[in-house]
Amino acid sequence: MEPPAFVRLAAHPLRWRLLTSLAAGDHRVRELTDLVGEPQNLVSYHLRLLREEGLVASRRSDFDGRDSYYHLDLDRCSSALASVGAALHPALRPSPSTTFAPRHVLFTCTGNSARSPVAEALLRHHTRGQVSVTSAGSHPKPHINPHAVLALRSGYGIDIAAHPRSLDEVAGHRFDHVISLCDRVREVLPAFPGSVRTHWSLAEPDTYPVFQRITAEIDTRVRHLLPSLQEVPA
Repeated sequence: MEPPAFVRLAAHPLRWRLLTSLAAGDHRVRELTDLVGEPQNLVSYHLRLLREEGLVASRRSDFDGRDSYYHLDLDRCSSALASVGAALHPALRPSPSTTFAPRHVLFTCTGNSARSPVAEALLRHHTRGQVSVTSAGSHPKPHINPHAVLALRSGYGIDIAAHPRSLDEVAGHRFDHVISLCDRVREVLPAFPGSVRTHWSLAEPDTYPVFQRITAEIDTRVRHLLPSLQEVPA
């Protein structure tokens, strides 16, 4: 009996290192070559194999259009891993915890009017307020984008009550996780000592359908962030 396709693909040492590197956040090719210690042509070849199987996708950087950010399709990986467990034994299915540790999370984007407040609202919703969440921008806009408000309300039953805030307002605060959601803010993000820094390369939404798509992608990423925020049983 042949092992599942995901096992055959991920078992390659370099591909596994690429997957685990991308599991920590989105990266450019040159960053991946540094992380895995292999030449760019070899990294690009294995990234292509992962893309062909739908486990990895790429998007042009908003900061520098000559660059692309690679990211994991988390739902695809989750489904593949669940299938691997079921193929080995039906009892090998995840049973997620519903208790969260006292964590502090900061989401950032440039205007703090769409992507980062959406992520803030979704994480607060999924953790039922057990995790302290805030968001801020490098150049905050006057108001939350009404498309973002509508996408959350119609798709998730969530209302955004916050107003855009500046990164200056949270400077000096301690965060366990600092997550940038746009390529431009990643380049100017100040240091937050002791935090885990993660980048999610998300396009800047403009039309309402794009807002709906980006909100759904943020929700996927937030849901897959949850295990790192859960209480570890003693």
